[in-house]
Amino acid sequence: MHVGDIDLALSLGGLVAGVIVGLTGMGGAALVTPMLVLLFGINPATAVSSDVVAAAIMKPVGAYVHIRAKTVHWGLVGWLSAGSVPGVLIGTLVFAKVLTTDEASETIRTWIGWVLVLAVLAMVAKVFVGRWAQGQRGGTVLLGTDMPVRPAPTLLLGLFVGILVGMTSVGSGSLVVTTLLLLYPLLRPSVLVGTDLTQAVPMLLAGAIAHAGFGEIDVWVVVSLLIGQIPGVWVGARMSSRYDGKALRYLLMVVLMATALKLLGVSSLLAGMIAIVGVAAVIVIIVRERVHARAQ
Repeated sequence: MHVGDIDLALSLGGLVAGVIVGLTGMGGAALVTPMLVLLFGINPATAVSSDVVAAAIMKPVGAYVHIRAKTVHWGLVGWLSAGSVPGVLIGTLVFAKVLTTDEASETIRTWIGWVLVLAVLAMVAKVFVGRWAQGQRGGTVLLGTDMPVRPAPTLLLGLFVGILVGMTSVGSGSLVVTTLLLLYPLLRPSVLVGTDLTQAVPMLLAGAIAHAGFGEIDVWVVVSLLIGQIPGVWVGARMSSRYDGKALRYLLMVVLMATALKLLGVSSLLAGMIAIVGVAAVIVIIVRERVHARAQ
């Protein structure tokens, strides 16, 4: 089936992904790219290139909100971009090199699977790193856009994430937020989010241009995704003011891990069983937290 024939289904998928991202701040390419490959049967190379372009159009919207609110640390954005822009070009060149091989689809599919595993581990780590960061803060006044920058590790973080995004489109948000929390535990949460969104813009724009030249972009995929994602992110962001998205974050981790295993060649039965066990574990955690909250 031609991609243009399933644009409505793609838009609905983009809508769901957008709502989840707006609600939880998680997912993004980690959710969209595997969805394109596994649910819609789109070639992995086309999925990666098209998602990079769609993300390059989406990210500036969120970044603009934070720029207006003055919750962007431009020093961090600058050093992250100094690494991520050349990084995404390097990653795209590696991606383009693989496209010339007979095993291109399988190789890129495997890359996406392993980066998804890394992204899920980063999401899990963020829970513990966030608690550690709160302990570090104590009664200390949190720092904002005037916080001193550690150039070397910040640039290396940008370079690493840029390479992964160029190769797979996955990894930007989850890896950056967790590492920035470790590097800058006193950074105000609103500035952390605003900085993460804004630093992704130059990287994704560079990646979109590079993938336009070396990748396999399908305009139908990009347009169809954006038709769903733009209203989805807006709706999810509005809902987030009334729902913290905590349970959904846990469920998203389970789904992404099962998806990663499927991409890495694990049987559908085993991946499904892991997903069921994971969902059951999440339900137990949620029930225990509710019971504990009522007991207090």
